[in-house]
Amino acid sequence: MINFPNAKINIGLNITSRRGDGYHNLETVFYPIKINDALEVVASDVLSFESSGLGIPGRVEDNLCVRAYHLIKQDHHVPPVKIHLHKHIPIGAGLGGGSADAGFFIKLLNQAFDLSLSTVDMLNYARRLGADCAFFIESAPVFAYDKGDQFEPVPLDLSAYHLVLVMPPIHVSTSEAYRGVKPAPVKQSLKELIALPVDEWRQYIKNDFEDHLFRSHPGIRGVKAAMYQAGALYASMSGSGASVFGLFKTKPDLIHLEEANQVFYGV
Repeated sequence: MINFPNAKINIGLNITSRRGDGYHNLETVFYPIKINDALEVVASDVLSFESSGLGIPGRVEDNLCVRAYHLIKQDHHVPPVKIHLHKHIPIGAGLGGGSADAGFFIKLLNQAFDLSLSTVDMLNYARRLGADCAFFIESAPVFAYDKGDQFEPVPLDLSAYHLVLVMPPIHVSTSEAYRGVKPAPVKQSLKELIALPVDEWRQYIKNDFEDHLFRSHPGIRGVKAAMYQAGALYASMSGSGASVFGLFKTKPDLIHLEEANQVFYGV
């Protein structure tokens, strides 16, 4: 059985305070985009994990799909499985690729082995794996808050715009992103700001990681500047970076970025 985990972008990201459990409180809007991995699960004699496409760093036993399998197996009878992940979503991009794979893996196990997990059940398993994993259970636009794992639906539809995503040859780890951020309360919640017209977002909606990551990675700042020069109504780094997305009225000419960066049009 196979499914196709999709990436997400963050529209705005405010780090509002530090938590006692090592996480941060934040608010952001998660929006699904059409860049996908491919995930296959088949029953097997032994649990195994293999991947193709982009290289996946780290130990196999730490992969979120493998961790999700062991988490669900604690409560449900599931046979050993062979997991194959074809990785296409850029890594270290702020697109939630690993979290997407975990969320879609939970759904795939539920479907493949008739586990009768409700949406709430799957959300709760996903929250135990990582702060944004739960988003990918339903993968619909939401205002996210607390650790980024509590959601309220938002009526956001960007299909009228041409969404372009650029991934520079830069990897930003989550730990690097958070090391330089200074939490602060917000004057106006992103939940309200996201209702503004898209051409007003530039003035009001920001990503708190940009200030310090742009200083240490000027290439990311340059991509965002190129987006606005090409006519973007709004452009921003996604999540903790390094990818940058732009919203345009029509498909832009970004050929000058294609030599040094991955460019995804119409996502």
